[in-house]
Amino acid sequence: MASAPSQSLETFPNPQPERDYTIRIRVPEFSCLCPKTGQPDFAELTLEYVPEAACVELKSLKLYVWSYRDEGAFHEAVTNRILADLVVATEPRFMRLTADFNVRGGIYTTVVAEHRAKDWRAPAPVTLP
Repeated sequence: MASAPSQSLETFPNPQPERDYTIRIRVPEFSCLCPKTGQPDFAELTLEYVPEAACVELKSLKLYVWSYRDEGAFHEAVTNRILADLVVATEPRFMRLTADFNVRGGIYTTVVAEHRAKDWRAPAPVTLP
């Protein structure tokens, strides 16, 4: 059975909800269309999050990202929309999405969007000798 793009994001229960830990996901083949010219825009997405009760399921994330391939979107808008959809699906303690777009017309664009749960505070960094 062939896969198809989908706007649906599936989740699974966080296996360690009592612990703050970071999940990092790199998506090197994101693409959408420039809303002005219709030409393709390519980016590498980096998702970093501290889960609460749920984690995003990777195949559904792949199909979700694929759904943008034929959609026109400004870099800032698409980055924030993806973050918002992931926050709704997973309700994380913290989430950051970095979209590093390839050069277009001699200009590189990187958009970073973040979400923090209302009562969550990042733990103090640990410095080892």
